[in-house]
Amino acid sequence: GVRRRMCFARQGAKMARHVLLTGPPGIGKTTLIHKTIDVLKSSGVPVDGFYTEEVRKDRRRIGFDVVTVSGKRGTLSRTSSDSGSLNHRCAYRVGQYAVDLPSFECLVLPLLRKVSDRNDTEKKVYVIDEIGKMELFSEPFIQSVRQILDGPGGTILGTIPIPKGKPLELVEEIRSRKDVKIFTITKDNRNNIVQEIVASVQDCRELNRN
Repeated sequence: GVRRRMCFARQGAKMARHVLLTGPPGIGKTTLIHKTIDVLKSSGVPVDGFYTEEVRKDRRRIGFDVVTVSGKRGTLSRTSSDSGSLNHRCAYRVGQYAVDLPSFECLVLPLLRKVSDRNDTEKKVYVIDEIGKMELFSEPFIQSVRQILDGPGGTILGTIPIPKGKPLELVEEIRSRKDVKIFTITKDNRNNIVQEIVASVQDCRELNRN
């Protein structure tokens, strides 16, 4: 009955090795990632990776930047009218945005490759915000994410979009994995879910130590 199901649910949570947040655009996933990073860092957990930030000009969104946890910044995308030379050399587009793949890969791939290169005894948390359409133009990025998902040690704290339009292969793959705990962020839960996310990440790190 219900107790048995609850028991299985708890076991499922205990099996998780990675934590992903999902929800509609603008719901506050990146804000929660920031809050979680702050709590983890203050309790001495090593955190690396990147998050995505809106870039605005005269109150108008003109694109997105990638920012590493250590504070380095690079272009992810710009609207066609604000992309300058990027517009002419860009083969990758999402809606009105031209995606600067070289800039993204230059900043992000070294962070993720560090994971697979090292015999990591410190069990880092790798922030990957977001595993979305723009980022998935990069084949090396896809390979790096898969390597962390399947490899020993590292825990991913990431975000994925809600299903919309054509399915994104890696996102659907992640959604169906048994070792991933997914939080769906809503207006109702976003202000009181941080502790639960932090606890899940800590549980994942414990499991990844073994």
